[in-house]
Amino acid sequence: MSANETTLATAGFGETGPAADVVAQRPKIFEMTAVAEEAVLRPKEEGRWPHPLRAAMAARIAALNGFGDLAVRYASEAGDFAGLANPARDGVADGLGPVLAFMDRVAVETRNVVATDISALQDAGVADADIVRLSELNAFLAYQIRVVAGLRLMSEGKP
Repeated sequence: MSANETTLATAGFGETGPAADVVAQRPKIFEMTAVAEEAVLRPKEEGRWPHPLRAAMAARIAALNGFGDLAVRYASEAGDFAGLANPARDGVADGLGPVLAFMDRVAVETRNVVATDISALQDAGVADADIVRLSELNAFLAYQIRVVAGLRLMSEGKP
């Protein structure tokens, strides 16, 4: 997956302009971003979170942060989990209530996440390795959203 198929495609940049200039000057950063995206969405060891569910959670995080175009791109890969991309769904009916509550909190209230948020996942039967996988996904989306926002500011003057 190339940079133009991930962050930049999501941001809707063309092949010219300030954002394209940044990509041309720093292609390795965008190549590494594409590799990181692949690693969090389709890891070799997916644990409890198959790719379509990860895509739904990625879409949800993007939507919660006001990046609808990024949310749409991820939701298109969510398959049967696409409904969970909607932040209005709490996931309780799907057995994912504590997981989505955690993901939402990390996505929009990062500074308020405390040890009891992790304990709630553990109490719900989520293994530590799967908690780390959730955190990796959220961390990548936070990074990607900031990259897209920065590139948009360069090109359009608004995130």
